[in-house]
Amino acid sequence: MPPKKQKSAMAQRNAAAEQAKKKQRTRRIVWFSTVGILLILIVVVLSIKPKASAASFDYENLPRLGQADAPIKIVEFGDFKCPACKTANDVIKPHLTSDYINSGKVAFYFMNLPFISPDSTTAALAAQSVFHQNKDDYWTYFDALYHNQPDEKLAWATPDYLVDLAKQANLSIDFDLLRKDIENQTYIKEVNEHQSKASKLGVSGTPTYYINGVEYLGRYDDYAEFEQQIKVALGD
Repeated sequence: MPPKKQKSAMAQRNAAAEQAKKKQRTRRIVWFSTVGILLILIVVVLSIKPKASAASFDYENLPRLGQADAPIKIVEFGDFKCPACKTANDVIKPHLTSDYINSGKVAFYFMNLPFISPDSTTAALAAQSVFHQNKDDYWTYFDALYHNQPDEKLAWATPDYLVDLAKQANLSIDFDLLRKDIENQTYIKEVNEHQSKASKLGVSGTPTYYINGVEYLGRYDDYAEFEQQIKVALGD
């Protein structure tokens, strides 16, 4: 082949090779750009967390400690036989009362979730009876149930025990009516409604708290952590 033709053919091959390299580089750029965009989209999607919808409660018909118009409403699902609930009542509620309830910033509500044993339901029935007789004395009885809570393994929530406890707490109620309400399960519908609400919310253990309808996921025995969530709700 003449030298000129050889050079021409070589130039064409070089041009073709260069063109192929350019196409390869372009494909790489497109591929990396596509992957980069996808990774960015994945990060964005993962960073967008759906906002949990607040649970609603029939606050008006629940036992309430504090003012009804308090900006922060806290609901506890509890079991009077639950040792963890006793701990929470000893650690959380006293500070909550002095720091926020007494000042009108927080209202505290209680719902029964009796799941440990039949004792749990019997104690809940007694508490609901006291609530319907004297809403203020309810909280005295509430604390008495926890402060005098026997061992979890014992069967203790008998009508005799529950009525005697009410007498020892000097409640201003009809003790004969309390016994009657316990024995006849007068307020079993309310207790069952509390349990049904817990089930709908996916609550399976106690104590479980909701702060303005949003479940508190922190420790039940750490007031500092609990208070932090209250401050967030208050916008502090």
